[in-house]
Amino acid sequence: MNQREWLGLVSEVVLEPDLPICDPHHHLWDHPGNRYLLDELLEDISSGHNVVSTVFMECGSMYRASGPESMRPVGETEFVNGVAAMSASGSYGATKACAAIVSFADLNLGSAVGDVLDAHGSASERFRGIRHAAGWDPSEQVRNSHTSPTSGMLLDKTFRSGFTELGKRKLTFDAWLYHTQISELIDLARAFPDQPIIFDHFGGPLGIGPYEGQRDKIFTQWKDDVRELSTCMNVVAKLGGLVMPINGFGFHKKVKPATSQELEGATRPYYEHMISCFGVERCMFESNFPVDSASCSYNVLWNSFKRIASGLSAEDKNALFHDTATRVYSVDP
Repeated sequence: MNQREWLGLVSEVVLEPDLPICDPHHHLWDHPGNRYLLDELLEDISSGHNVVSTVFMECGSMYRASGPESMRPVGETEFVNGVAAMSASGSYGATKACAAIVSFADLNLGSAVGDVLDAHGSASERFRGIRHAAGWDPSEQVRNSHTSPTSGMLLDKTFRSGFTELGKRKLTFDAWLYHTQISELIDLARAFPDQPIIFDHFGGPLGIGPYEGQRDKIFTQWKDDVRELSTCMNVVAKLGGLVMPINGFGFHKKVKPATSQELEGATRPYYEHMISCFGVERCMFESNFPVDSASCSYNVLWNSFKRIASGLSAEDKNALFHDTATRVYSVDP
């Protein structure tokens, strides 16, 4: 049984099918035995929810095979811009896939990264910002981010010299890290109060390796750190990416993928705390697909978000599912 067949073991009626959604975080890649390109994305976003637009998030896809090492990530922007153009033609449906693009540039280049940022901008008018993943942990049981970050990278002077180049170009910064590093992000956000920062995946609360079996203790510290981070008004939060294997819920190990009720039951406290701290105008639901497909289908995941938001007003739902994302990433309506 392949992954798609496994996900198909659980099918649900779509809740609130007319609610507009901008999915602000998904990937595209073509790895051996693991393909997720426009066809697969369209299959997911056509599962019943009203996904009107999406935002692509860097994942190391289709880098240039030659040229200066620092410029090779521009190939990803070129690739995704082509996918976005296909979608914008209308030939594949009404959804505007990859309407905004978040790419990678190595901020450890310092001020020299400016040339890379300009190359991304030249490659696509949809380019909005970068993510330089910082997830690092000393345990060999925890995989560090694909960008091979070093310990304390967000505090490094050279990194911050590169970070300064984002503000000069009015670009966003997506922050992906682990829960043990949230204090470093708070320091970064306070040092650059005018720089828009998007806090990805709840700050990666870990539940594997040395963190297995410590969920309550970690959750208590995580709540305090998130509350402190939310006082930085330049930070907005993405609500999703919480059922990856590293989070330790174990849905990927089950005979059948999770239902929306199971997801809600396991994760609701995290969502409620984030919304309480940041407010709906600074929160947006995200799919993190296909990574989170390790635990559930796209259809089920968005149903779980709708269950979590069921008690909110129509205005608040619009913010969480669409408006915050389109505002932050400048996605055309």
